[in-house]
Amino acid sequence: MYDITSIRQDFPILSRKVHDKPLVYLDNAATTQKPLCVLDAMRDEYLNVNANVHRGVHWMSQQATDLYEAARSRIAQFIHANSPSEIVFTRGTTEGLNLIASTFAQEMMKEGDEVIISTMEHHSNIVPWQLQVARRGIVLKVIPMNDKGELLLDEYEKLFSEKTKIVSITQMSNVLGSIIPVKQMIATAHRHGVPVMVDGAQSAPHFAVDMQDLDCDFFAFSGHKIYGPTGIGILYGKEKWLDRLPPYQGGGEMISHVSFDRVTFEKPPLKFEAGTPDYVAAHGLAVAIDYVDKIGMNHIEAYEHELTNYAMQQLQQIEGLKVFGTADHKGGVISFQVGDIHHMDMGTLLDQLGIAVRTGHHCAQPLMERLGILGTARASFGLYNTKEEIDVLVNGIERVRRMF
Repeated sequence: MYDITSIRQDFPILSRKVHDKPLVYLDNAATTQKPLCVLDAMRDEYLNVNANVHRGVHWMSQQATDLYEAARSRIAQFIHANSPSEIVFTRGTTEGLNLIASTFAQEMMKEGDEVIISTMEHHSNIVPWQLQVARRGIVLKVIPMNDKGELLLDEYEKLFSEKTKIVSITQMSNVLGSIIPVKQMIATAHRHGVPVMVDGAQSAPHFAVDMQDLDCDFFAFSGHKIYGPTGIGILYGKEKWLDRLPPYQGGGEMISHVSFDRVTFEKPPLKFEAGTPDYVAAHGLAVAIDYVDKIGMNHIEAYEHELTNYAMQQLQQIEGLKVFGTADHKGGVISFQVGDIHHMDMGTLLDQLGIAVRTGHHCAQPLMERLGILGTARASFGLYNTKEEIDVLVNGIERVRRMF
């Protein structure tokens, strides 16, 4: 049984008021709230075991190192990696995507080589590749989509050529909520001998992701979107690729030996983790993963699917409301406009009612151009949201609509 009352009690922030109204937090695609167990675990580590990890011989350093490496193992288990050595700690999905774009282009690509991305990518999966276009003369190819927000897989197949070196795609759109058939797309790429990078920022918090089942070569997600702390993220890479790619940054921790003549690097994952890591946040992320696993990713997926269907039904009763993103396979992200009301006005007025939604282009301006709009209001759901909160949203939108 999905005990929503008990779950909401784990997130005290949900009981606060905003503008003297009960908070209705519907901005989970941007960041999620944190359960007490995560906050308590991080506070406890800072209070009792705060010491820099690795190489320290004293007790606290060893304890902090144990927690850090246990977190790596826990995350490897969560996404079904072959080994903890395939888990690189980053600051978030953005750094993971940048790391691969930079190192892969440096090692594997030359002028004229091609990368395939999609129309619905977040800027974090566009701009890093555009930097490589400017630096190395590589070519960006874009998978088109239909008006429902589904990628055109026949057109995707046509984009491959002998110069295609990598595919880099999202698993779930942060604007449209579309769930992309990445397993099928990975298989297509592999038939062409091309590796695949998957942006899992919006997928990993909402349904189970299995690296063995997907067979992707790289996968990135963020701690703060899966009820963990900010400033921590995960890059998964198949061992054969992490061995092959060069370091992303230089400094302490990632070296085996340094002289003024030469340097040798640690094996992955440490090769990619220069400097002092956020070891406390890594532990917090592991606790967050324990939390969602205890509820069950299958239960979270089913509950959020029910919420999304309910929200779509209720929102579409509002006169003049248009939803962007009606794919057959859709997650808990709903972008909308109402008549001629500017999305910023909608978001501002909803905020006065205690309702937190996101407004703007959502770091996906090329997608907005494809849709022919400047931006949307966006409601996005998490494991603690309720149908009652959706009713508050619907009533709030109606109230705003009547003001214009």
